[in-house]
Formats: sequence, C-alpha cells, structure tokens
Amino acid sequence: MPDIRQFLISPKIQIAFLVVAWSSVLIGWQFRVSLMKTVSLMKTVSAQVVGGSRLAEVRERAEPRLERELPQRGAPVFIRIFKESKELEVWLEAEGEYVLAKTYPIANYGRGTLAPKLAEGDGQAPTGFYTVGKAQLKPDSDYHLAFNLGFPNAYDSAKKRTGSLLMVHGGTVSIGCYAMTDPLIEEIYLLVDAALTKGQKAVPVHAFPFRMTAERMQKAAAAEDEKPWLAEWENLKEEGYDLFERTRVPSEVRVGSDGRYSFR
Repeated sequence: MPDIRQFLISPKIQIAFLVVAWSSVLIGWQFRVSLMKTVSLMKTVSAQVVGGSRLAEVRERAEPRLERELPQRGAPVFIRIFKESKELEVWLEAEGEYVLAKTYPIANYGRGTLAPKLAEGDGQAPTGFYTVGKAQLKPDSDYHLAFNLGFPNAYDSAKKRTGSLLMVHGGTVSIGCYAMTDPLIEEIYLLVDAALTKGQKAVPVHAFPFRMTAERMQKAAAAEDEKPWLAEWENLKEEGYDLFERTRVPSEVRVGSDGRYSFR
C-alpha cells in the first residue's frame, strides 16, 4: 500500500505557495493602482494642454477687441446674476467703487425656476453668495470655457443642500449651470481671469432670483409658489442686494451661527 505522505505537501511548501500567490495578487493590485494613477495623470495633462491651447486661441482673437471696449480690464471684478430677467452683470472697480461694465443675457439655467438649488440632480441653478478663485477656472471645460461657482457654500452646507460642478459656462445647454453661449463666456472668462491674474484674491458672485426691489418682494409674498422662499430671499435682499445698491461695493459675506447670511 503506497505511503499517503508522498501525496501531501509539507507545511513549508504550502506557506511558500501562499506567499507566491499573495505576492502575485499584491503585484497585480499595485499595477492596477499604478495604471489608474498614470491614466488619471495623462487625463489631467491632456486637459491642461487642451485648456491652455483653447485659452491661448481665445485670448489672441478676443483680447484686442475687449481691450478696446473695456480698457480697464484687469481691475477687480464683481458679478451679479438675476434669474428672472436672465441677466449676468459684470462690474469693474474704479476709484473705490464698482461700475457696471456690461450686462450679458443668460441663455439657459436648467429647470428655469426661481427657487434655490436644493439637491444634486434637481436641475436648479444656485442662488446666493459665492466666490471664484483662480483654481475654479476651467479653460478645458466641455462647454468651451467655464468657472466653478463653488456650490455648496457654507450657507448651502448648513442647510444640507447638495450639488457639484455648478458653473458659469459656454454653450446653451444647462442642467443647473448658467449657460452664456461661447462668445459671451469668452468675454466674461477673460475679465475674471485678468482680475485674478492682477491680484484679486477671489471674484464675488451674487446670484439672485430676481431684482430684489420692494415691489418685487411684495409680489413674491403674494405668490403661492414663491412664499416658501420668502424668508431666504429677504436675507439675500437685506444687505447683499440693498447694500450694494447703496454703496456700489460688494458686501463681505459670512454665515452666522443661525445659518443665515450676515454682512459687513
């Protein structure tokens, strides 16, 4: 009768096999991770090349005209957005206060209602107070040129609102961004980029449901579909809208412990 021990593998050999097997798994996993990082890096580099090339072409073509029309380009920028009238205003600083440089028509802003953005995928464009820094510029956008508004801000987060990649961009298609068309986003983008390049730390963007006059607020108070947002809109109006109308200087916006915007 054969000795069964000859068919058995010694514990040392079993351990060796396990080590080899796990090493293969680990090497395969490390390779996949390394490959994913490489692909991600290649995509980033490719996007930077595409964005840089696109922006260079836009600058060469559009900057001479913009320089003639707005010689103060490079001054600090302030942007106001009004959903109801579908307008985006660009203001430039001059001698301590801001002067309206241009008003641009908004082509599309998602579902098109005046209500604020509440959740990822609701199709709503945000309203509130945002800032745009250099890192938020997107010359490689799928929608020509773009900049990220920075939604959700502290106020949105305090109210558990969700969403991402809410932009002002080119084209006419929107599922919650402010679409400006390609020619108009070129001007807006170049003005924002020039201000940030010249030293402005961040461009304030104030997005309102409408021009917040006393008459329009009364209309909102009487409209059943607008009443739910009246308290929030009054907060937007109090100093964010009214103070700028009086002083022509954007307010420094904060979010208080009560979850409301406060201004100084």
